[in-house]
Amino acid sequence: MKILLISLSLATSAFAEVKTETLNMPMRDGIKLATDIYRDDAVTKAPVILTRTPYDRTKQKATGERWAKAGYIFIAQDCRGKFGSEGAFAPYNNEGQDGYDSIEWITGQPWCSGRVGMMGGSYVGAVQWQAAAENPPGLAAIAPQATWSSFYRNLHLGGSVRLSLIAGWIAGNTPKHEGVKPADMSEALLRLPLSDVDEAIGWPMPWLDAFLTHPKPDGFWTRLNLTSRLPELQLPALHVVGYYDYFSRESVGNFMIMQKQARDVKTREQQRLILGPWDHGTIGKTKVAEVEFGLDAALDTFALQLDWFNRHLKQDPAAQAKTFPPVRYFSMGDNVWHDAQTWPPEGFTATSFYLRSEGKANTRQGRGVLSLKAPTQDETPDTFLADPAKPTPSNPITEARPIKAAVWGPVNQGATEDRDDVLVYSSEPMTEPLTFAGNAEAKLHVSTDTPDADWAVKLIDVHPDGFAQNIARGILRGRYRASLLKPELMQPGQIYEITVDLGPVAATIAKGHQLRVDISGADFPLYDRNPNTAEGITSSKTAIATEQVHHKTGALSRIVLPVK
Repeated sequence: MKILLISLSLATSAFAEVKTETLNMPMRDGIKLATDIYRDDAVTKAPVILTRTPYDRTKQKATGERWAKAGYIFIAQDCRGKFGSEGAFAPYNNEGQDGYDSIEWITGQPWCSGRVGMMGGSYVGAVQWQAAAENPPGLAAIAPQATWSSFYRNLHLGGSVRLSLIAGWIAGNTPKHEGVKPADMSEALLRLPLSDVDEAIGWPMPWLDAFLTHPKPDGFWTRLNLTSRLPELQLPALHVVGYYDYFSRESVGNFMIMQKQARDVKTREQQRLILGPWDHGTIGKTKVAEVEFGLDAALDTFALQLDWFNRHLKQDPAAQAKTFPPVRYFSMGDNVWHDAQTWPPEGFTATSFYLRSEGKANTRQGRGVLSLKAPTQDETPDTFLADPAKPTPSNPITEARPIKAAVWGPVNQGATEDRDDVLVYSSEPMTEPLTFAGNAEAKLHVSTDTPDADWAVKLIDVHPDGFAQNIARGILRGRYRASLLKPELMQPGQIYEITVDLGPVAATIAKGHQLRVDISGADFPLYDRNPNTAEGITSSKTAIATEQVHHKTGALSRIVLPVK
């Protein structure tokens, strides 16, 4: 391929011998992508670390110089249609082919050893899986951080959509008309139908409309579903993610597929998962939202990746001689790391904690109880109203944190638990620490008087001072209780058993702390509201749902935790 050279300059940092070459790399259709190459002058041939980003390749300068000084050639590239690259930006649409073409060009250069690795997180992590699925010769290892292999599962959980996440991201990546000022996002996120959210923000966003108006994992999402292709890959992968990350289920799931289902036995042995207490923006840090997890929560991601690529790209004997646990996970509460051979870790037993009350579990001042003992007689169901006009907020709303600024990380849920539309079930203070690690879930017996309704569940660690720390969350839209592809409306008054996935979690509820479960009809705006009418995505009509959680013979609602 013929390359148009734009500039060749000596880096003016402390690493005077690192040169940066900027060029336009042509893809198979003639579109040219802006690309920076960082090389140490003394290195004539080396493995290559490639990062492909929609967030401006020039921001990778310090990272590029660092990798160059470690004996690699580092390449940063703007994705198609972004910053210096030609073409139109369509989220994820061209990343597989463009990734293949880029790696093909790289491995043909005289300075490339023939082995290429990819690194980065979120969008920059997903393009790694997209490139890998194209099987480019020379791609020898990847380090995807907090990302997906199914874009549908990235955006949707239990039939609901991660509204504030995708609306904010698309708004920031869709050109707006000159002079247009975005509306207040708190108001825009309340717009119904969902297809009008972009108009509420202030300008057309076709990709947002498309993502929001396809709630089922049907053919619309097929092109961005790579999950079934993962077992065919022969590729070492370093998976890193946090419990509070909205990609936690996807990243952990990718690891589990590669470790347990890869056709190639050696590939199964070349997977590693690092699972920490972070959200999407704090990987490697010790403080997440309102909680400080201590110095042990810190993670040097560069050192981790350097060891990984030394092992698989340089094939350095010293790096290859080291042993590493396939899984390293952080336990919240006691704030310590543990090693395991797989996820979920072995040695834990699924244990039910039953939801009990006298029909008065509303608010944290109510009588909701979380107990290892199941009811021996029928108990009055708990009832709350889910009003789409006043949805239960994802976090307590404050002046500093309006509804649009809801976070995924741990914050004190106490103010939300004072709402009458939240059922609260608390254990007695622990007399001994309670430790669990694995995938948590809520098995609830529920009913509603509307054709559809949501059940949002949070798992809480209540500190002795009353701080209610969310440690896991999940949601299920009632009509998707049996199938995401074939939704079934709910019959008023009928009791259904539903399972709400709470995702991967590891924690120790310390002595004197309480384990708590919150249940509501919304988790807004982290997830969209359910209008409760089941009239479809083009309707603005809403209904207040009277929702119930039951605890009686044959219908025992409970939380299931993998307990040690």
